[in-house]
Amino acid sequence: MVIIISPAKTINENPAKITDYHTLPVFRKDASVLVKELKKLTVNELAALMDINPKLAELNFKRYMLWSEDFPPENSRQAVLMFNGEVYNGLKAGTLKESDLRYAQDRLRILSGLYGVLCPLDLMQPYRLEMGTALKNPAGKDLYTFWGDKLTEALNEALSLQPEKTLVNLASQEYFKAIDAKKINGRIITPVFKESRPEGFKIITIYAKKARGLMTRFVIENRVEKAEGLKLFDTEGYYYDDRMSGEGEWVFVRG
Repeated sequence: MVIIISPAKTINENPAKITDYHTLPVFRKDASVLVKELKKLTVNELAALMDINPKLAELNFKRYMLWSEDFPPENSRQAVLMFNGEVYNGLKAGTLKESDLRYAQDRLRILSGLYGVLCPLDLMQPYRLEMGTALKNPAGKDLYTFWGDKLTEALNEALSLQPEKTLVNLASQEYFKAIDAKKINGRIITPVFKESRPEGFKIITIYAKKARGLMTRFVIENRVEKAEGLKLFDTEGYYYDDRMSGEGEWVFVRG
């Protein structure tokens, strides 16, 4: 079983150190190609491309100017410790044990606009590049074209090493679109998280994002090897609802 999650827009450039162990992104050469394109842009062009304010554009302009193919220690940290959004508020990777992170290394993948696919302990340099960004590159008009089947193939390789060939999709639609679901060598399960409201159960985005991180942590800490084990997820009041669930979409509710 392999889990995929999305990255976060916010980066913690100096996360707590848990382990010295690290690996390098498998698609670092591809990332270098994209950085070369990004380095051609001015601050204003970056702001327009990414739809961000001038201050954020200036920050990311400097990040790309400093980006190095060598992943220097002063500018690189393990990926799962650097992301700092709602999913990662649920995951709380900085409070996991080193043994947990090493367990996750073979079973968790972070999809990335710049790096393609990251293992949790892959070194990463600070960046911002969402998968949906229309960055022109040698392969075409956007990042979906650039990555093509590479991400799907990388996930199939990870799945091939697992006893159960199940891809647990905890990524956003923007990132899952970068995968060719028809070419995944195994079944795909997409957990959906809903909150009780007077008008019925609803997906509340901020809670759903955190729940993806909570479930990821649940799998890591409990060493869940089979998809059926996901149904035992009960963190922060969630529980599996069989009546709302379908074959490929498993619904978890609370309230």
